[in-house]
Amino acid sequence: MNVLIAEDEPVSRRLLEVLLNKWGYEVTVTSDGDEAWRALQSSTRPRIAILDWMMPGMDGVQVCRMIRQNEAPPATYVLLLTAKQAIEDANGRYESVADDYLAKPYAAQELKARLRAARRIIELEDQLQAAREATRIETTHDPLTGLWNRSSIIEILHREIHRARRQRSPLAVLMVDIDHLKQINQQHGHLAGDAVLREAARRIRSTIRLYDSMANYGGGQFVVVSPACDNAGALSQAQRIRSTISSQSIKIFNSDILLTISLGIAVGGNNHQAHELIAGADTALAEAKRAGRNRAELAWN
Repeated sequence: MNVLIAEDEPVSRRLLEVLLNKWGYEVTVTSDGDEAWRALQSSTRPRIAILDWMMPGMDGVQVCRMIRQNEAPPATYVLLLTAKQAIEDANGRYESVADDYLAKPYAAQELKARLRAARRIIELEDQLQAAREATRIETTHDPLTGLWNRSSIIEILHREIHRARRQRSPLAVLMVDIDHLKQINQQHGHLAGDAVLREAARRIRSTIRLYDSMANYGGGQFVVVSPACDNAGALSQAQRIRSTISSQSIKIFNSDILLTISLGIAVGGNNHQAHELIAGADTALAEAKRAGRNRAELAWN
């Protein structure tokens, strides 16, 4: 773990550096508050900062306040070094600024214990953040394909409709259905069907634009939301997706499965609601399937 030292007194600074290296920490050494603040703004900023209270430029308390005002995850743990009397004064005036205080002169083992506690707190915070992120992904993504789930794509569609209205640009919704998925499940088993869904999702995702959004809508269907995409662009995108899906068979266990898809397209943005675009794409998809599958149909054409 990287630890920043901000200490203007050369002997104390060198002693801190030697101790931290001995205890296995990576060390970033600075000699005043301004230099420390610059180091703490880097993308690889240290997770622990040991700041002397009295320094040239910004003092330790000012650096603390800058950290707290501009802090973004992951958080920086701040240990402030100062005189014993200053700590007693700080209890009422600055207790919420730093995470911990250590009086000078300090014993090396006391500093080591404080850093060990800081490291445990940082690790616990990282675990909590990872758990939050896992929960967020679990509630917004489909676990089988890693795509957005149905509720998330509807929320994205609402946002894109508002954007399309502001920019007066078209917005396309493509509903994609894997042809004969039910028969694949019956003939090869549901594990094979899951593998087909994952591979179809991968192929479609490789075809759409970076700023398009895609979800597993359920039942072998995917939804693609394409901003700034008119009828011609949506039809062209649908044909690319269809060609990508059917260009090569999928090897599942001991079988080669050649997939085709049907697509329904609805284009709107300025005068359509989210449910209207979804319903339009769904109706167009049903028409594509009635017309023999392996094709794309455009709603309101």
